[in-house]
Amino acid sequence: MSDLYRLPVDGAQFENFCGGNLQGEHESCVDVAAIPGTESGFVVRDSKPEGAGVELRFTAAELDDFAAGWTKMRGLAL
Repeated sequence: MSDLYRLPVDGAQFENFCGGNLQGEHESCVDVAAIPGTESGFVVRDSKPEGAGVELRFTAAELDDFAAGWTKMRGLAL
């Protein structure tokens, strides 16, 4: 796969995942979207103002591996 950080994310449809923090709206949220024009590229970003513009990019396999590992480590079930 090409360098995911060189690909534009204009038009990406972000999903917002929030949890647990009672401090205020979007204080503990993460935004995730497929990178337009890729079959398996994703961008993950912080939804907090201080995290604006900071993003990580992963292939589907990398993101799946992270999710499975995190779930196992935390003793969660899917």
